[in-house]
Amino acid sequence: MPEGDTVYRVAHRLDDALRDGVVTRFDLRVPELATADLTGSVVHAVVPRGKHILMRIGDSTLRSHLRMDGAWHLYRPGERWRAPGYTARAIVSTADAEAVGFDVSMLALVPTAQEDALVAHLGPDPLGADWDLAEAARRLGADRRPIHVALLDQRNVAGFGNEYAAELLFLRGVRPTTPATDVDVTALLELGARTIRANRDRLDRTFTGVAQRGRTTWVYGRAHRTCRRCGALIESGELGADPTEERRTFWCPRCQR
Repeated sequence: MPEGDTVYRVAHRLDDALRDGVVTRFDLRVPELATADLTGSVVHAVVPRGKHILMRIGDSTLRSHLRMDGAWHLYRPGERWRAPGYTARAIVSTADAEAVGFDVSMLALVPTAQEDALVAHLGPDPLGADWDLAEAARRLGADRRPIHVALLDQRNVAGFGNEYAAELLFLRGVRPTTPATDVDVTALLELGARTIRANRDRLDRTFTGVAQRGRTTWVYGRAHRTCRRCGALIESGELGADPTEERRTFWCPRCQR
């Protein structure tokens, strides 16, 4: 699933292409929204909120989420799409650009005045202008579940996904199974905010400071390979709020005690 830095870049590309344009085509290909039509309305902004993309058009806001397989593509008007048309779920066009959401999910259309209802459940966003470290630490620190699970809960803090959880916990020397109540969550979140901000404008994120492919992570995706720091074999397992939400975890048995 795309992490908050990826969603941030997608939203800003859409904003650059669509902002101040008048909608010439508006097509939502989900049953409950199929009759919605904002043709003739102005695109005021496209903004990220955690892993959600909010497209403000006229007096309405279109919310989308990329989930595992979703993507927003940008085309010139009339340009051939690079993905099958049957996977398109949302199309928003102006005279200068066409934005197509392939396999995007959680589509919702509400009056912009009610936009908060779509994202009010989310915790503070480290990429948001209103980032509140103290509130994020309060929520995360009160969670009694394993820190890996608690960090992925978007109600605690919005934007971190599985790769960030694995890498941040390695950098802080914390096992994924440690209860969040036993972790210095303020230090963890400070590191997380610095890291995701450093990565938000990079096409290829890095946690090691090295941009070379295959050398960007410490533990994520490196099960049974040697730790770059101590040489121990990286271990892996699965954790989740319930069996349907389990994510693969990675850690170093020496560095994360």
